[in-house]
Amino acid sequence: MSFSKYISGIFKALKSLVGGMRETWKELWTKKVTMQYPENRKTLIISDRWRSELIMPHDENNEHACTACGICMINCPNGTITVTPKMVETEDGKNKKILDTHIWNYGSCTFCNLCAITCPSDAIIFNNDFEGAVFNKSKLLHQLNHDGSKLHEKKKESVAIKTPIIKVSNSTAALATNNEEIISKAKENKTTSTSVRENDSTNVEKAVEQPKRINNYEDKTNE
Repeated sequence: MSFSKYISGIFKALKSLVGGMRETWKELWTKKVTMQYPENRKTLIISDRWRSELIMPHDENNEHACTACGICMINCPNGTITVTPKMVETEDGKNKKILDTHIWNYGSCTFCNLCAITCPSDAIIFNNDFEGAVFNKSKLLHQLNHDGSKLHEKKKESVAIKTPIIKVSNSTAALATNNEEIISKAKENKTTSTSVRENDSTNVEKAVEQPKRINNYEDKTNE
C-alpha cells in the first residue's frame, strides 16, 4: 500500500465523518416528531386494527356469549387457547354443556385472529391495549371468563299472530267497481245475444217450413 493511498483514505474518512456530523447538527434544530411514551398515555391514539390482548366481553349482568364449543381452541395454530367445559343439569332435567374456564396464553399467541374470526357466537375479540409486558411469565396466562359469569340466556319472546289488514286505496276500489260493472254488462250482453240467436234460429225454422206447406197445397190443388 502506497503512502498516497494511505493519505487519501484518511481524507475520505474525514469527509464522511464531517457529512455525518452535519446531518446530526441539522436534525438537532428541527422540530421533534417522536412520541414521548409513556408520558403521553392520555393522548396516545392506537389504531383499532391493532391486535394485542384477547378478551371475552361481559355485560352488566356478568354474562358472556361463549358456549364452550371449542372451535377457537381447534383453530388456534399453536395451541394458545384451552377451553374447559362442564356439564350442568337444567331446570327441565336436561344436561347442558357450559363454560368452566377459558385460558389464553399471551406469551405464545401469534395474534393471527383465527380464534375470533371462527367463533360462531362472537364471544372473544382482540383489543388494542399494547401494554402487556410483565416480569413474571405466569402472568401471561389469562382466564378470559370472569369468576361467577354465565352464558347469556336468550329470552323467548311470545309471537302474536296478526291478521293481515289489506288497505284498499280509492283508485283500487274504483277500479274494482268498474270491473264489476264491466262483468255485469258482459253477462247481460251474453244473455241478450243468446236470446237473439234463439229467435233467429226459430225464424229460420219457420221460414224453412213455410215453403214446404206451400208446395203441399199446390200438389193437392193439382190433384
